[in-house]
Amino acid sequence: MTTVGIGMVGHAFMGRAHSHGWRSVGPFFAPPLTPVLAALAGRDAERAGAAARALGWAAVETDWKALLRRDDVQLIDICTPGDTHAEIAVAALEAGKHVLCEKPLANSVAEAETMAAAAARAAERGVRSMVGFNYRRIPAVTLARKLVADGRIGTVRHVRAQYLQDWLADAGAPFTWRMDKDRAGSGALGDIGAHAVDAAQFVTGQTVTGVSALLDTFVGERPVPGGGTARVTVDDAAVFIGRTSGGALASFEASRVAAGRKNALRIEVAGSAGSLFFDLEALNELWFHDAAEDAATAGFRRILVTEPVHEYAGAWWPPGHLLGYEHTFTHQFADLLTAIDAGTDPAPSFADGLQVQRVLAAVQDSAAGGAWTPVERSV
Repeated sequence: MTTVGIGMVGHAFMGRAHSHGWRSVGPFFAPPLTPVLAALAGRDAERAGAAARALGWAAVETDWKALLRRDDVQLIDICTPGDTHAEIAVAALEAGKHVLCEKPLANSVAEAETMAAAAARAAERGVRSMVGFNYRRIPAVTLARKLVADGRIGTVRHVRAQYLQDWLADAGAPFTWRMDKDRAGSGALGDIGAHAVDAAQFVTGQTVTGVSALLDTFVGERPVPGGGTARVTVDDAAVFIGRTSGGALASFEASRVAAGRKNALRIEVAGSAGSLFFDLEALNELWFHDAAEDAATAGFRRILVTEPVHEYAGAWWPPGHLLGYEHTFTHQFADLLTAIDAGTDPAPSFADGLQVQRVLAAVQDSAAGGAWTPVERSV
């Protein structure tokens, strides 16, 4: 096999980002398998057709199940709301299709467990799956992980993770599916808090083992396009503290009402020998402090993570020519295609997605019960 036919379900924001990534991965990374944009699935034939023409897809289906019957589709890319993830992913894996599923993996732990079990069974037949935590593929984030793993900051003592946005700060912002618990599972917590949890765990190499949390919904009704209002059934913001498997203290924030913050995923890790800091709104930069340096000149220094020695960066432009949000998807697809060709399980796996789902569930339980809540451990 030298090509992989892609069947994508959904064509809105994530569908556009994924389409761009699939189109650009071949020219820049020359992966061992060449992706072919075989078919896009969307419920509305007219809208799906327009999206397919604009985004470069060869065919259109109005039922995602039709993708599973197509011989020219070997991989299903799921870019739909969370309430559909489990059904599509499990059916695709059972049909022998590789699967990439957007985060969070599901809307509940039970659904995520079903998906992880299906992925484990499929892997025994050589069918691969991955969850789309694309921020792991930012060169600065991979450098942060390497510095921690290499012991450059010593023993991890404190982790601070925030993901702050402001697109719902205005009470007049319209209601969307992201504010409906039945479709989204949760609000800021699952939408962007999942990214903060995964990024913190990825950089430190540790998992969150327990949490104490608060959730709040500041705007309970949102206008519906065309008139009227709808009740918001998810959180606008989440705040929680935690403990990691390595004994570090952790604090997390996720908000879609943080005025002035557009897309601020911020990770700071403090250790016994130094610290590092990353902010998605300056995604080509990593700030690093080595506590062993002379006190007269020691302090955080800015690393521009665009050198060819930095992971992924060498495939793009000369040093200093910056990368952006869209490149993270290209990196994700390069790694996925390489793993499929090599017959290895890509990361993050569905099991990794399940672990994040368990953290989110513990946060919700803690906020509801007002108590410290352990994160369920994988067996």
